[in-house]
Amino acid sequence: MQLESQPDVKRAESNGRPSSSNTSTGAASPGQGDSTLDTVGQLEQRSRRIFWPLIGVATATIAGAVVWGVVQLRQPQTPKVDPLASLTVPVKSEDLTVKIDASGTIRPIQTVNLSPKTSGRLLELYVQQGDRVQKGQLIARMDAAELQSQLARARAGVARAQARLLETQRGNRPEEVAEAEARVARSRADVASAQARLNLARERLERNRLLADEGVIERDRLDGFVQEERSAQADVDRAKALLVESQRGRDRIRSGSRAEDIAAARADLAEARAQVNLVQTQVNDTIVRAPFGGFISQKYAEPGSFVTPTTSASSGSGATSTSIAALARGLEVLARVPEVDIRLVSLGQTVEITADAYPDRVFQGRVKLVAPEAIRERDVTSFEVRVAIASGLDVLRSGMNVDLVFVGERLPQAIVVPTVAVVTDRGQAGVLVPNSERKPVFLPVTLGPSLGDRVQVLQGLKPGDRVFTDLPSDTTLEKILKDRPARGRSQRP
Repeated sequence: MQLESQPDVKRAESNGRPSSSNTSTGAASPGQGDSTLDTVGQLEQRSRRIFWPLIGVATATIAGAVVWGVVQLRQPQTPKVDPLASLTVPVKSEDLTVKIDASGTIRPIQTVNLSPKTSGRLLELYVQQGDRVQKGQLIARMDAAELQSQLARARAGVARAQARLLETQRGNRPEEVAEAEARVARSRADVASAQARLNLARERLERNRLLADEGVIERDRLDGFVQEERSAQADVDRAKALLVESQRGRDRIRSGSRAEDIAAARADLAEARAQVNLVQTQVNDTIVRAPFGGFISQKYAEPGSFVTPTTSASSGSGATSTSIAALARGLEVLARVPEVDIRLVSLGQTVEITADAYPDRVFQGRVKLVAPEAIRERDVTSFEVRVAIASGLDVLRSGMNVDLVFVGERLPQAIVVPTVAVVTDRGQAGVLVPNSERKPVFLPVTLGPSLGDRVQVLQGLKPGDRVFTDLPSDTTLEKILKDRPARGRSQRP
C-alpha cells in the first residue's frame, strides 16, 4: 500500500466528491472502491491517535528540561570545601599598638593621721571631713593648762639664774668685805682665848704632877688635869682653823668672783633657758597643724576626746580611734601588673583609666613609678605601678576601683597569630603548620608580646602562611611532637 496518495484521498473526502483519478485508472467495481476508502480512513485515524500524544510527550519533555536548566542556573553554586580551611587560619600582618590590661585602686598620693605629740584631752577642733586646708593651717588645740604652769616655773628659774650671774659678775660689796674682816678678828680673839685657857691648863697640870709625885694627891685627880690640858689644846686648834677659814673668805671677798664662778653662773642660766624652751615646745605641740596642703579625708575625734601620740603625723591608710583626723593630698592610681607584662611598662607611659562609677568615660594618666621589688600573693608575682592622674580629678574619688590600659609602642605590619595556635615543645615555642602532605608539623618561632587573644611572631612565619588552631580527628598533639625531628632542625614545609 502506497501511503503517498493519502493526501489526495484526504483532500477528496474533505471536498465531498470522488476523485477524478478513479475514472482515469480504468474501470473498477463499486465494491472494491468502498473497501479501499475504508482502509485509508482507518489508517488516518490511527495516525492521529499516535501523533498527538507523541507531540504532547515531546513538548512536556522539552518544557521540563528548560525549567530544570533555569532552576539550576538560579541556584548558588556550592564551592568545593577545603578540609584544612576549618582547621587552620592565615597568618596576617597588621598595624598594632601594644596594650597591657590591669586593675587598680584610686588612693591619695600622701596621707597622714594627725595627733598631738603628747597624750591629752582635745580642747578644740577647727575642721570637718572634706575641708580643704593649707600647709601650717590650725587643725586642733589640746588642753595645755598643766604645761602653762610648768612654763611659768621654768621662766622663774631663768630669772633666778640671771640674777645670780649678775651678782657674780659685779663682785662683793664693801659691807661684805667689812663683815669678812670682822669674822677674821673674831676668829683671832677666839684663838687668843683658847690659847690662854691652854696655858692655864698646862700650869695647873705641872703643879699637880709635882704634888702627885710627892703623894699629896691621888693619880686620878692628876688624870683630870691631863684631860683638861688636852681639851684646851683642841680648842686652840679649832680656833686656829676657823681663823684660817675666815681669812680665806676675807681674801675671796677682797679679790672678787673667779672666772670659774662666772662660767658656772652662766651655765645655770643656759640650763634654765633650755628648760623654758622644752616646756614651750610641749605647749606648742598641743596645737595641731597641717603638715601639708590637702583635704580632711576622715575625722576621728570630737572636742573632749582623749587622744594619744601613737599616730602623730604617721603615714598609713588605716584609721585609729586615738587620732584626731586623717589628712590626704592629691590622687593617684595604684595598680598591679603581672610579672610577664612588667617589661612593657615604663616611666611616662600613657595610661587609659576607666572607673566602675563612670564606665562610659576614659580618663588619662601617666606612669610615675614602677616598684623595684615584686609582690607575691597566692603564687602570683606582680609589681606595683603608681599612675599619675591627668584628667578626671574633679569626679574621681579615693577608694574607687578602676581598670587600666597601658598604651605601649606601635608595631607597624606586625605578624600575628591566634594565641591558641602557639604550642610549646621542650621549652621551645612554635606553631603547627601544614606540610607538603597537608599534615600538621611543628615549626619553631620567636614570639613577641601578647596582644589579647593574639601574639606577635618576630621570626619564623610570613603573611599568608597558615597555622593550625585545631587538629584533624586522626592525630593528636602528642603524636605530632613525638614525630618531630631533634631540636634545632627546621621542619618548615
